[in-house]
Amino acid sequence: MASGSMKREISETHDTLRFGLNAGVKADLAPPHPLQSTIQSEAKFWADKKKFGTEAIYGSALNIRKDLDAQILSRFQRPPGALPSSLLGYEALTGSLDDFGFEDYLNMPQDSDSFRQPDMHHGMEVRLGLSKGPICPSFN
Repeated sequence: MASGSMKREISETHDTLRFGLNAGVKADLAPPHPLQSTIQSEAKFWADKKKFGTEAIYGSALNIRKDLDAQILSRFQRPPGALPSSLLGYEALTGSLDDFGFEDYLNMPQDSDSFRQPDMHHGMEVRLGLSKGPICPSFN
């Protein structure tokens, strides 16, 4: 059954306007730019080095606790409604609160003319599997 869904995903036509030019099977296998793979490997190297250092100083229990906290905090989500989920605890744990990218202030959905306020009841029905469709249809 998994192979049937895989065939369907591969054989579907690609929507360039939604997913960009470089989306597809090739994009999943290789990073879009050679520099991106270097940056990712460098970040992984320093994260492993930091874990090794904390394990040498405090023991392995601290790393295990950090991993468990990261798993718990990354799954927290608010019910659909007026306030979006903000994974603030996870960002504080990983240190990504200090990172401020263009996606933090550009192209906010609330600034769009076609934005509709999300319906909390419909969103929970979709999340529980009682209804179909997007959780928050914001575009006509």
